[in-house]
Amino acid sequence: METTNYSAMTEFFLVGLSQYPELQLFLFLLCLIMYVIILLGNSLLIIITILDSRLHTPILFFLGNLSFLDISYTSSSIPPMLIRFMSERKSISFIGCALQMVVSLGLGSTECVLLATMACDRYVAICNPLRYSIIMNRVLYVQMAAWSWIIGCLTSLLQTVLTMILPFCGNKVIDHITCEILALLKLVCSDVTINVLIMTVMNIVLLEIPLQLIFISYMFILSSILRINSAEGRKEAFSTCSAHLIVVILFYGSALFMYTKPKSKNTNTSDEIIGLSYGVVTLMLNPIIYSLRNKEVKEAVKKVLSRHLHLLKM
Repeated sequence: METTNYSAMTEFFLVGLSQYPELQLFLFLLCLIMYVIILLGNSLLIIITILDSRLHTPILFFLGNLSFLDISYTSSSIPPMLIRFMSERKSISFIGCALQMVVSLGLGSTECVLLATMACDRYVAICNPLRYSIIMNRVLYVQMAAWSWIIGCLTSLLQTVLTMILPFCGNKVIDHITCEILALLKLVCSDVTINVLIMTVMNIVLLEIPLQLIFISYMFILSSILRINSAEGRKEAFSTCSAHLIVVILFYGSALFMYTKPKSKNTNTSDEIIGLSYGVVTLMLNPIIYSLRNKEVKEAVKKVLSRHLHLLKM
């Protein structure tokens, strides 16, 4: 019987977008600028929601979790990516690749569930405003956020372990900008049917079910808004959930393109660009969108900035 010798992997090479060497400096500067914006924007939102007692509401508690999640997600992937853009040896250790995958999968999965919980919060706020403070009490919304993290982390750990224990062929080249699970599975020598099946189930649980829950919530929200008599009332009601809706469209649009489209054997440039958009651009826009669409957040930001400007002038 013929036996196959598998290589014990100690490192991988991430070569995504390296076919454009003339763009490496541009990509480095672009990602660095967006990373700084992500850090500053999300950190400012977290600090403001903690310091301003008027912002101690369920939706802004979820937003604080989302901001912390975005900082963690980008910090696990962008700094190593920046190093590889300017390095000739675009390598990552086996352990480093596993850690990057478990973190990115876990935080991405958590965001899927968290966005669904935020939709439920907006549903209660619009459709049951008189009972909102009773239904969305502190115990409930803290538990909702906690379960979002637990579900995301456990599913990520399962998928990462089942991938990294597989035998890899001699090829160490990952045709992607990060240790992305679909790109990594292409290097496996054995049958990956179980992994694909589990990934399909996870896509249903973490992408399709939350998205359907968001869709149903917004159907009820839209119905309630249309029943409001005054145009000003309808505008104010819609403004309370428009920021969340925009973030959902951006996030799920990228995620669905990456994980539900037909898979090809080789990664193409569009996959890498969408991956960059999913992991950097969308997360950079989140604090900007919420700051612009939330009146309380805008007022709190102005208050903090004016206070610091006043101190600088003294």
